[in-house]
Amino acid sequence: MADQVERFSPSSGPGSPRVWGIYEPHSGSIQYVCAAADGPDCAIVDAVQHYDVRAGSTSLGPAETLAALVERENLTVRAVIETHPHADHFAAGAALAERYGAPLATGSKVQEVANLWDGFYAQPATDCSQYFDRLLDDGDALEAGTLTFQVMLTPGHTLASLSFICGDAAFVADTFMMPDSGTSRADFPGGSAKALWGSLQRLQELPDTTRVFVGHDYCRGGRAPLWEVTLAEQKRANIHLADGQDRDGFVAARAERDATLALPERMLAALQVNIRGGRLPDADEEGRRHLKIPLNLF
Repeated sequence: MADQVERFSPSSGPGSPRVWGIYEPHSGSIQYVCAAADGPDCAIVDAVQHYDVRAGSTSLGPAETLAALVERENLTVRAVIETHPHADHFAAGAALAERYGAPLATGSKVQEVANLWDGFYAQPATDCSQYFDRLLDDGDALEAGTLTFQVMLTPGHTLASLSFICGDAAFVADTFMMPDSGTSRADFPGGSAKALWGSLQRLQELPDTTRVFVGHDYCRGGRAPLWEVTLAEQKRANIHLADGQDRDGFVAARAERDATLALPERMLAALQVNIRGGRLPDADEEGRRHLKIPLNLF
């Protein structure tokens, strides 16, 4: 397993944000801080809370790494963003939003994901508006101080997935992977390979110079973790899109690949936390918190 890695992507000029990415090795996730080119305003994207499957323990350690970066760079957090309800890690958005007094934002379709999973967990209906300050739709703009994020609905991996575009930086979550890994799976409840294809086409309409920041990297072939690539490079080298791939071919290839993949080991635990922005289940009378695991669901 690779170690935690931090890399910095500098601004290319006015309107181009500075971006720090931190690789979280347990889930292969990338956490981001996106900051103004020449000011302290920043937003946090997809912060990670660690969940130890064996011990049933949680830790904000990965998110604390982001917090240390914010303090080190003298930044001011103006928004905390969750791109979608994650299946492979617990989100930490709620904890950081509370720490910094910043709004917690995600896509409005998180409610549809919650409706689906509430049934799987046999739990009372979740009202996502209680847990997120902003529920965003396609075409919305999210203001984070001097930063503006354009919101693009990019379903496929999940039905609630959003991409956030700030200047020449696009945080695409689990749509594109790095070119040598292609694209993200689309077989989770509510996922759709056809929808993912459409989302990839929309993203490819951005300028070729766009810096694409992906949500995960699995260090293909044992290489070091990577998470930034230009859109031009995605178009040229992405193994699922190159050589004139069409929609039907993509959908068939994606389905064949997804059929070989095991569920993420944290998925059944994570969704009940992430539809609440990363908040753990309420404590019982003895102060203990409990997760539900639906048996024989998949």
